Parts: sequence; C-alpha cells; structure tokens
Amino acid sequence: MSSEPPPDDSLELKESGPDGTAEASVWWMHVPALPGERVGVIGGFTATSGVAAARILSMAAAELKARGSTVAVGPMDGNTWRRYRFVTDPGTEPPFFLEPTNPPEWPGWWQAAGFEPLAEYYSSATDDLGTRDPRLDSAERRMSAAGITIRLLAPEHFEEDLARIYEVSVVSFQDNYLYTPLPREAFMAQYRAIQARVNPQLVLLAEQAERAVGYVFAMPDYAQAQRGEPITTVIVKTLAVLPARANAGLGAVLLGKVHEQAQAMGFTRAIHALMHETNKSRNLSARYARTIRRYTLFAKRLDS
Repeated sequence: MSSEPPPDDSLELKESGPDGTAEASVWWMHVPALPGERVGVIGGFTATSGVAAARILSMAAAELKARGSTVAVGPMDGNTWRRYRFVTDPGTEPPFFLEPTNPPEWPGWWQAAGFEPLAEYYSSATDDLGTRDPRLDSAERRMSAAGITIRLLAPEHFEEDLARIYEVSVVSFQDNYLYTPLPREAFMAQYRAIQARVNPQLVLLAEQAERAVGYVFAMPDYAQAQRGEPITTVIVKTLAVLPARANAGLGAVLLGKVHEQAQAMGFTRAIHALMHETNKSRNLSARYARTIRRYTLFAKRLDS
C-alpha cells in the first residue's frame, strides 16, 4: 500500500538502441522540507544504462527546476514513508526482509549526473542477543517508578494497538530528517498490508496511564525462508519514544527487551534496520551491533 501523494509527473525513455531505457517520477507539490530550499523529489527510478540514466535524470531535474525547485533529492518515492535511498555499501550480508535493494551501478550513475550524497543510513547486526547493557537495570527501575509498563501487541486488538503506535510515531518522528506528516489511514494501511507477517511477540508497547509512550516493532527475517534457510534473525524495524524527560532511557529498555524476547523465542541474531546517521537509535544499536550495510540519499542543486 503506497502513501499518498502520487507523482506530480512521470517520465520515460523507450529506445531499442544501445542507449537503453529509463523511467523516473517527480514530485514537487507535497514533498519533504529542507530549511532554505524548495525541494523536488525524484523516485520510481530505473535505467538499463548509464546513458539512459543521465538522460532521464536530466529530464527530471529540468522539470523540477521549471516548477521552482531549488534542489532535487532522491531516490525517493515522494517521501520517507515510502521507498527511498540507494544501497551504496552492500557488505557481505544478503538482503533482509523489506530492505530496499538496487543494482550496484545505479548510485554511480546518479553521481555521474551531478548528484552528491545528502544523507547516510546504516543497518547493523548482532550475533549475541544475550548481551545486556548494564545500565538497563537502573533505567527499568526508573520506568517502573514512573508508572511505565511494557506489554506485547494484542493481536485481537490489532487496529487499536496500531492506532497507539501511530500516535507515538507522528510525535516521535516529527524532528527526523526530511520528515513528512502521514495521515492516520495511510499509516494504518501500510501495516495492514503486512499484518500476516507481524509476530505480536516481537512488538512491544510502553504505556503510562493507559497512553502509549513508546514502542519497538520487530519482525522475523522472512527473506531467510525465501532463501530456503531457517529463520534465525529478527529485524528491529522501528523504535520510537515520546520526547519527555521521564522517558529518558526507555528506548534502550525497549531494545534490550525485544532482544530478550527474540532470544527466548529461539532467534539468535538481530538486525537494526535503516538508521539515519544522526538517529538516537543508531547510538543505541552501537552498544550491541556492527554495521553491515550503508545507504545514501542524494541531492543536486538546481538553482545554479
């Protein structure tokens, strides 16, 4: 299920010669914000050659400039709730479930077209779910004293718990890089689309006075099963906590508890997925995990 809005325009090169084919979509109406800029977004990118990539990216940049954009950002399918960024350092690990992938030559084609790195993202992995941050005991005592409790997602109340997760997300993520507000129904639809894959024992909600104040959303790495392997890895997809002094340390507690829960269920590894270079979750991940993959979001100035 895609999140609105649809592209403001779609571009396509169809040729039978050696230059190949390419496609891209552009957004300029409802796009993420950058201070001092008018952002245009390029997504839906495919190309069969560097020549075709250069041509389609030139067309996309020209249209965005004509629409008043001062910078083109991509690859991004409209906003950060949808598919965006390229794998730029694949490492040796195979792709995990729901991870974006791309041919290795695509980032170079964008750079050859004048795009430069705008932001970096990382995925990390730990092979020891038994590692415990020694600071968690005192953090758990603080959470308990503040009346914060942690429970599993209730599958019989999936919609209600999903609404609680949404309320935490829109507040917790509002200061994230290139954040774009997402309507409740669009958010709910994204998670309904993978409901059959959600294991309630790997989704933890932190609550205070019957109000959600944080959550961690993890799921089995079904890509292992698709490769014919046993599923031994969980993917920590999202970790979010409401900003408040009383919630300091709650993110670490949630991450530690989902590790413990996964280990009790028989998993042996965890992947902390797709963290922005400045995100607090990356600092938490560094206590447990090593970097396995790097991703890059690119940008090109259009007002020069």
